[in-house]
Amino acid sequence: MAKPQVLLTSFWLKSGDEVDRKLQEAGCETVYNLWHGGRTEDEMIEILQGIDGGIFSIDPFTQKVFDGAPQIKVVSRTGVGYDAVNVPSATEHGVAVCITPGANNRAVADFAFALLLACARRLLENLTVVPRGGWKRAVGKDLPGSTIGIIGLGSIGKEVAKRARGFDMKVLAYDIYQDAAFAAAHQVTYVPLEELLRKSDFVTIHTFLNEETHHLINAERLAMMKPKAYLINTARGPIVDEEALYQVLKKKKIAGAALDVFAMEPLQADSPLRTLDNVYLAPHAAGQTEDAMKAMGRIAADNVIAVLKGEKPLGCVNKDVVLKK
Repeated sequence: MAKPQVLLTSFWLKSGDEVDRKLQEAGCETVYNLWHGGRTEDEMIEILQGIDGGIFSIDPFTQKVFDGAPQIKVVSRTGVGYDAVNVPSATEHGVAVCITPGANNRAVADFAFALLLACARRLLENLTVVPRGGWKRAVGKDLPGSTIGIIGLGSIGKEVAKRARGFDMKVLAYDIYQDAAFAAAHQVTYVPLEELLRKSDFVTIHTFLNEETHHLINAERLAMMKPKAYLINTARGPIVDEEALYQVLKKKKIAGAALDVFAMEPLQADSPLRTLDNVYLAPHAAGQTEDAMKAMGRIAADNVIAVLKGEKPLGCVNKDVVLKK
């Protein structure tokens, strides 16, 4: 009997590593085609031929892709975002869509808060002036007593709230689903989005990308922010209208921004965001710690193995799917 073919595209996974060994010990044959920006639907269909399941980065799984690879049984994402996957189409085709909950929430929260600190203390300016021969000090902002607004108080947002309370910050949160017990325990106040934007000194985004949150932060809402406020995004690029943000930053309508995610990744070489002096740009690195990456790989592999064995995977986002194959 032929071995199940498992495709791996997450860029840090390699032949012979722990994930590779786990899959092979479970009777799978591993195939590698590491993710690159801008992979098309036709490219996806081509590399998925003969593949039974896989561990994927932010590769696009559209209706066309699922139609073109009808044999696939499981799409296992490394991370918790699955906006690149057409879940209704996956369900229609009997494909389990899985994520790795809890694997990198602390790593992302640490990175988001590091970006907040970088903004508050203007770290990039202060850490680069001396090597360049200067001695000009960039004046920062105190965190104690300042207000952080967290858009999306899920597992990552909650970790950010804990860190903010450790710095004696006031914590506001906006989320459709409210955890009253957590809010009470950590002195978090739920408010409408508009109020959060108006009152926060730092706004950090930790919500999922879907139809409702696409361009959630648009020109109108950016105009609500304080002139000295900072916007931080480690969630998904399209949650923020990049053109609107560029205009706001260019005109110094807010103090600055720190972005780890973009509408198109990698960020285009000619992106106007690269020309600004009040924005920090990172290469979607928030979840990239050794421990988090190992955990994501292990859980993603366990999900693939479980589905291929006809067992229940962890973090399946379409739990009612009937595996037809």
